[in-house]
Amino acid sequence: METERRRQLMACALQRFARHGYHAAKISDIVADAGVAQGTFYWHFKSKEAVALEIVAEGRRQLTEVIAQGYRRSGGTVPDMVRASEQLFADLYRFAEGNREWMELLLGGLQGSEMVSAAIAETRLSLEQAFVANIERAVELGMLPGDIDAALRAAMLMSLVEGLIGRWLLSPRLPGSGVAGRTAEQLAAETARFEFYGLPGGA
Repeated sequence: METERRRQLMACALQRFARHGYHAAKISDIVADAGVAQGTFYWHFKSKEAVALEIVAEGRRQLTEVIAQGYRRSGGTVPDMVRASEQLFADLYRFAEGNREWMELLLGGLQGSEMVSAAIAETRLSLEQAFVANIERAVELGMLPGDIDAALRAAMLMSLVEGLIGRWLLSPRLPGSGVAGRTAEQLAAETARFEFYGLPGGA
């Protein structure tokens, strides 16, 4: 029961942070949304900053697990790599779609707490490092050239993924937008093709 209550408070806090920002989100509003007394909040969290940090940490753990599932364990051909990347991107986009408010925090940040802002920045860096590990593993398996700049490629992939998620989920869907109405799977397929084949998009 205590674990469920803690999760409920985190969910209500996340919703408040995403919709109203860190400063405007008050503990009194969070507990009102959760339907509990203010003392219940302080039983679980010592402050608003504490719950925000735990929200960031939990999202980081889940998203890092998603990326880690794409870690190569054996070699393969370029088409094999494209399929593996497509699966990884599909998992990422589905996670983003199912955790829209958390993605708003990750991509938009939370102004008002240096510790929370630092935690978000560290989360983005850790995700980038997970991409670095995947690329370096592909090099070890002989699937990518040995002289590839893994850190730069990972940064480029992160920028691509973050930009797509931002336009797909968090921005107004303008008529004529290339991402409007796309599914996670469709975006994943195009992202993987772009990763390996560039603008031509094919082998």
